[in-house]
Amino acid sequence: MSKSTMLNRRSALIGAATLPLAVSAATTTRATSPMLGSTEAQFKRVVLGEFEVTTILAGSAVREEPQTIFGMNVDAEKFAAVTTAAKLPVNSVRFYFSPTVVNTGSELILFDTGLQGPATVAALAAAGYSPDQIDVVVITHMHGDHIGGLITDGNPTFPNAKYVTGSVEFDHWAKAENDNFEGRVRPLAEQFTMLKDGGSVASGITAMDTAGHTPGHMAYMLESAGQQLAICADFANHYIWSLGYPDWEVRFDMDKAAAATTRRRVLDMLATDKVPFVGYHMPFPAIGYVDKGTSEQAFHYVPHTYQLTL
Repeated sequence: MSKSTMLNRRSALIGAATLPLAVSAATTTRATSPMLGSTEAQFKRVVLGEFEVTTILAGSAVREEPQTIFGMNVDAEKFAAVTTAAKLPVNSVRFYFSPTVVNTGSELILFDTGLQGPATVAALAAAGYSPDQIDVVVITHMHGDHIGGLITDGNPTFPNAKYVTGSVEFDHWAKAENDNFEGRVRPLAEQFTMLKDGGSVASGITAMDTAGHTPGHMAYMLESAGQQLAICADFANHYIWSLGYPDWEVRFDMDKAAAATTRRRVLDMLATDKVPFVGYHMPFPAIGYVDKGTSEQAFHYVPHTYQLTL
C-alpha cells in the first residue's frame, strides 16, 4: 500500500470521527430557536362555478371525555375501538368552528358567525374581507357557537348586513328564554328574513330542512354553473363518529332520533350525488366528500384536496 493511499484513508477516518461533533454543534445551534407550537391555516378559498367559497377558522377548542358528547348510546369498549382504529385519542377531541363566506359576484354572504365577533372578524381579515363588506348573514341554527359573533360590544358586528334564518328555528328560540338568543338575535329580530325548506337566500342558494340537531336546523345547497356544494352546519359534527356511525347519539342533538334520521338521509344524498360539503366542525378547512361505507362504517369522510381549486 502506498504512503499516499494510507494518508488519504487516515484523512477520511479523521473526518468521519469529527462528523458527530459537527452535527452535534449544528443541532445545538438550531435548538436555540424557540418552539413555535402547532398552527392552523385561517382560511381556504375554492371556486364553485361562478361562486367563490371561503371557509374561515374562527377558533377551535379541546374537550375532554368525548364519549360524554358522541356515542352516548354505545359501550365504552366499542367507542374506544372505533376511536383508536381512526388513530384518534380516546380521552380528548378538538372542535373547529368554521363559518363560510360565499361571494356570488353580486353579494358577499356569511354563513354563521362563530363564538365571538372579534375572532370571526380576524379570520375574515386573514381571508381579505372586512365585516362591513358582508351583505347577508345566514344563521343555520341558533346554538351559541353559530350566533355568538352577531353582536360585538353591544353593536352589530356586520353593520351593513341583512339577516336570514329558518322560521321554525327562529320561532323555537324566541320562546325558549335563551340568553344567547336574547342577547345576540333578539336585538336584530326586525332585520331577519325567515325561510322555510326550499326557500332561497340568493340565486343559486337554497335552504334544506335538516332538523334534529335543533328544531329548525337548515343546510344550504349552493349551485353555480352546473356545480354544487352543500353548507351543512351541524347535521354531522365529527368526521368519524358522526359519518361512520350516524346512529350514535350526540349530546347537543335536541331530538336525537330525528338527528340520526337526518344524518343518514343527508349523508346518503351527498355520497350518491358526489356533492362536496362544508361541515362547521369538520377538521379545517372543513370541506370534504362522503363515500358510502362498509358493513362496519355507514359512511366515510374524504377530505377535500384540490378538486375545487382547478
